[in-house]
Amino acid sequence: MSFEGFPTAALDFYDDLEVDNTKSFWEAHKAVYKEAVEAPMKALTAALEQEFGTAKVFRPYRDVRFAKDKTPYKTHQGAFVGVVPATGWYLELSARGVRTGAGFYEASGERMAAYREAVAEEKRGTQLASIMKGLEQGGFEIGGETLKTAPRGYDKEHPRIELLRHKQLFAGRLLGFEPVIHTAELIDVVREDWRRLRALVDWLAAL
Repeated sequence: MSFEGFPTAALDFYDDLEVDNTKSFWEAHKAVYKEAVEAPMKALTAALEQEFGTAKVFRPYRDVRFAKDKTPYKTHQGAFVGVVPATGWYLELSARGVRTGAGFYEASGERMAAYREAVAEEKRGTQLASIMKGLEQGGFEIGGETLKTAPRGYDKEHPRIELLRHKQLFAGRLLGFEPVIHTAELIDVVREDWRRLRALVDWLAAL
């Protein structure tokens, strides 16, 4: 299957799922999910595979074993191309449209320590700060869970304290409902966004 865009039915599916997140709704609309969401997402990531690598298209089911929210289905479809554990490029479809992104989404204690050490180092830290500033100025939103205070062992007055506080770090751009999401040209838009995010991915992968 070649990618021809996400149909309007995909957005409508997630609009309705947010209202009725039940097994009965899912079973009645599973074919819509398969045809309008899952199949196009797999086709889109396949079109980008040669340059970026194989994507994992996430399962639609939530893990509710330890969650207070027991709704069974995710209200978005994500796909992730990993470079190193929990680090790489991201693509998402939801009722709010399409989002592109990249970064690291979780880190072990050892990897978190390596990240902070690199941020604190003048050369590597300044490089990351420059990358993030460029992405933000280029229309990407910077996100990720952060500590409320400085991490242990680091001065709260450090010039890159905001980066040091991050427990996750990613940059993303919401394409929303732009007409391009319904066309094959979305492949080129995602490709260009991921290329712009490559410097961040490479920096993180080198830790």
